[in-house]
Amino acid sequence: MLPGRCLGSSEGSSWYLVPGAGGIATPFWRNVSAQLENAGHHALPVDLPGADPRAGLSEYAALIVDAIETCVEPVVVVAQSMGGFSAVMACDRTQVGKLILVNAMVPVPGETPGEWWAATGAINARIAAAEAGGYETDFDLETYFLHDLPPEECAAVLANPGDEVDMAFGQRCDIERWPDVATSAVIGRDDRFFPVEFQRRLLRQRVGVDPIVVPGGHLLALANPDALFQALLLVADA
Repeated sequence: MLPGRCLGSSEGSSWYLVPGAGGIATPFWRNVSAQLENAGHHALPVDLPGADPRAGLSEYAALIVDAIETCVEPVVVVAQSMGGFSAVMACDRTQVGKLILVNAMVPVPGETPGEWWAATGAINARIAAAEAGGYETDFDLETYFLHDLPPEECAAVLANPGDEVDMAFGQRCDIERWPDVATSAVIGRDDRFFPVEFQRRLLRQRVGVDPIVVPGGHLLALANPDALFQALLLVADA
């Protein structure tokens, strides 16, 4: 499920870029991947089978682990949105130097993605932010995911938004505790799906992390890849 095999290098780290729901990693992360490669790192987006009714969190995590174990350290895992669940499980099963959450669903042990919404108050936070911001409270792709994307990126997402079947939403985050890996977070100041103050609270409560905030919405790697790239390097070196 990877575009290439990591060879390892003394000049940089190996970055595994995990997508959100739908599992489409390569086009989503392409701009950040290019900048990481130009900076001397290895960037490997991990495409996940979100549309496969036979696959769920365990299969996603296994794919991430299999990819990581082809490489030498240091390894950085970056997880977008729902990718937080499978990335945390993968980090619990193999050696990782750093985990960076990007506008991510932050799980607790045993929680399912389906349970996460009520447990965290995510939907209420989204609606409250919409009422304060004067935009539609009912979810739609354009309002919540595409509002700050360039036209060409909007067209690409609409052409292939990715499907996530129900199976993964009912599977538990199969960890006993948060993995023993240095964890950081980057969040979008303009994220309408997971509003910034909601994310701050969740990260502090569940991981004890204060995030870096950069301009951009939920699909930060498409909305503002330059700022995300700089933030990733900053937290990776911290």
